[in-house]
Amino acid sequence: MRLCLWRQGFRYKINDKRLPGRPDIVLPKYRTVIFVHGCFWHGHKDCKYYTIPKTNTEFWLAKVARNQERDQEVWRKLEAKGWSVIIVWECQLKKANLEKTVDIVSAAIIRNGDVYHIAQEERKKAREEYRRERRERKEREQSLLEEVKSL
Repeated sequence: MRLCLWRQGFRYKINDKRLPGRPDIVLPKYRTVIFVHGCFWHGHKDCKYYTIPKTNTEFWLAKVARNQERDQEVWRKLEAKGWSVIIVWECQLKKANLEKTVDIVSAAIIRNGDVYHIAQEERKKAREEYRRERRERKEREQSLLEEVKSL
C-alpha cells in the first residue's frame, strides 16, 4: 500500500506517535490517516481470513472485541482532531484486489484533502472577517472618544 501511494506521488509519515493509535500511514497535506488492519486481529466481518479458532474461543472473541472497541475509540479521537480515517483490510491488499484498493484509497485521500482545504479557506476568511470587524469597532470607539473629548 505504502509503495503504491508513494508511486502515485503521495508523501506520508508512518506510525506518527503524536497521533492517537499511531496510524500506519499519515498524510498531513490531506489531513488523512490510514490504518491497515489484519482481518483476523480486527475481526473483518464476512472475510475468509477472519476465522475464530476452535480452541480457547471465548478468549479470542473477547480479544477481537477489545481490538474493535479500541479501534473505534482511536477513530473518534482522530476525527475529533480533524483527521479523516481510512481503513484498509489485509484481504484488500492481496494481488487480485490491490490495484482497485489503491484507486479507491487514492480517490478518498484526494477528496479528504479537498474537504480539508475548503474548510481551511473558510476558517481563514472567518478570521479575516473577525479581524476586520474588530478593527472597525476599535476605530468607531476611537472616534467616539475623540468626539466626547472635544465636547
